[in-house]
Amino acid sequence: MSKDKRVQTNLMTEGSVWKSILFFSVPLILGNLLQQMYNTVDSIIVGNCVGDSALAAVGSSSSLIYLLIAFSQGASVGAGIVVSQFLGAEERENVQDAVHTALAVSVLLGIVLTAAGILFTPQLLAWMKTPSDVMEESVLYLKIYSGGLIFNIIYNMAAGILNAVGNSKRSLLYLAAASVVNIGLDLLLISGLKMGVSGAALATDISQAVSCVLALVFLMRVQSDYRVSLRRIRFKKAMVVKIVRIGLPAGIQNMVISLSNVIMQSGINSFGKKAMAGFGAYMKIDGVNILPVLSFSMAVTTFVGQNFGAGNKERMKKGMWVTLVMGLIYTIVTGVLLLVFASQIVGLFNKDAQVIRYGVLATRYFCPFYFILSILHGLAGSVRGTGRTIPPMVILLASLCIFRIAAMKIIVPHFDTIDSIYILYPISWLIGAVLMVLYVWKGKWQEHL
Repeated sequence: MSKDKRVQTNLMTEGSVWKSILFFSVPLILGNLLQQMYNTVDSIIVGNCVGDSALAAVGSSSSLIYLLIAFSQGASVGAGIVVSQFLGAEERENVQDAVHTALAVSVLLGIVLTAAGILFTPQLLAWMKTPSDVMEESVLYLKIYSGGLIFNIIYNMAAGILNAVGNSKRSLLYLAAASVVNIGLDLLLISGLKMGVSGAALATDISQAVSCVLALVFLMRVQSDYRVSLRRIRFKKAMVVKIVRIGLPAGIQNMVISLSNVIMQSGINSFGKKAMAGFGAYMKIDGVNILPVLSFSMAVTTFVGQNFGAGNKERMKKGMWVTLVMGLIYTIVTGVLLLVFASQIVGLFNKDAQVIRYGVLATRYFCPFYFILSILHGLAGSVRGTGRTIPPMVILLASLCIFRIAAMKIIVPHFDTIDSIYILYPISWLIGAVLMVLYVWKGKWQEHL
């Protein structure tokens, strides 16, 4: 690989393991944090400038939004693994085919999911038992938000390519620009022009379009093996099969887990708009707090993928252990801080005492157990890097989906308190972590497929 290509590509097949993972993770963490800020800032400004009904509408919409984009995120995971393995093996032509096929897939998914979000929003919200006093604003927010889904999906695929080649700083830069745009538009459209939830959704759509365009422009101009040419964006049958084979399990996993979250949200909705607003506010906090854990998982997937392609098995295992240690340290520290300052943080979203009470209660069930979630995702990310995406999928579906849905249908109806829903989250994490540990211990995940 030439010098100018190495400038834009970060191979993690040599050098310090912990530095490789940490330095690669930091831009991912900051980038994911900025992406999460889109909805978080929306919620804060909506909650303070519009009211708790609007906050409930925005908050309860998150699970549906994640459901709509879940499959595309799985596809980007699959594409990233394929690109990182080809890069580690120094197969330039295959890197090119993988990149262009991945973008073609994202365009198709973007069109389909944008249309689905616009057409089926009312039915999905009704299925979630959204209260009538929140329904109108929820439908409005989701329909406008869905109009910009295609930008979100194409950007996530482009970012997946950048991360796969080790260039996570670029995705951070573009998300920073998009976040500035989003915050500025939130203040203008919500606070200034009084557009309410429609302003929040429109601000997010525009900011996502900004990050999408910036990422694509860079990919078309970069002097490296993953340079994009618009004329080459097409479906290559062999590469589609490979991306789908690796990405489909992750996509199904994301979709079904998102579906379970929708079902969990419907249970929350039955307690009224105060509970919706409080839980929605905490889930924004949860989304921000768990980002480093997910970023470590993404980093180790790329790290393992490159080293797997290069045949460095011992380095793969070291990367897994480093990721686990970093995740444990982070989750223990932040879990304690969130418990201590729970009321103040939830209070940023809304000043209503009942809303705050529901949000603070969630911290009591979530925060002491985030370290379990870090083990689950750290091990799952390591295994995915080898191209084995089915075992993590099965384990995550069994724990975060099947268990939760079964408990919601069989156990929760016997209780009339929201605690019975909150406690399902840490229990499901524990089940998943135990199963993942057993697979890594007993499975042959380091062998070539």
